[in-house]
Amino acid sequence: MQTTGYEFKKFGNTFLIRINKGEEIVSTLKTFCIKNNVKLGTIQGIGAINSATFGFFNPETKHYQEKTIDKPMEITSLTGNITTKDNETYLHIHMNAAGNDYNTAGGHLVRAVVSLTAEIAIEQLSGTVERTFCEKTGLNLMDFNKA
Repeated sequence: MQTTGYEFKKFGNTFLIRINKGEEIVSTLKTFCIKNNVKLGTIQGIGAINSATFGFFNPETKHYQEKTIDKPMEITSLTGNITTKDNETYLHIHMNAAGNDYNTAGGHLVRAVVSLTAEIAIEQLSGTVERTFCEKTGLNLMDFNKA
């Protein structure tokens, strides 16, 4: 099925998604999950991007430090999960990408813009897992008591 910015097809409980050039990966996947009622699942993918913002969670300050890299890169690994927080779709994605110098950068994916294509698989799981903020870690952790 084709929609603006991406195309997809469902096979059993797995969606294969092709995100088009110029689209931002995280926001596109969040929109996709909302439109297709995916509240719990796993994400994996590859592709090519021309810009990415990564986050590194500093356990001392309990805040993300962000770094943006603006250059053509290939996604060598994109992996994550889909849960909910306050009953809203919550994506937690990490990504590694390498440029033409073969050096890899990665971390928590804040945003990335597709330069050619991104090929993503989402496995939809049944049920929901809600996230709750943890004061001790400073993170939104999976709360299986609310699942």
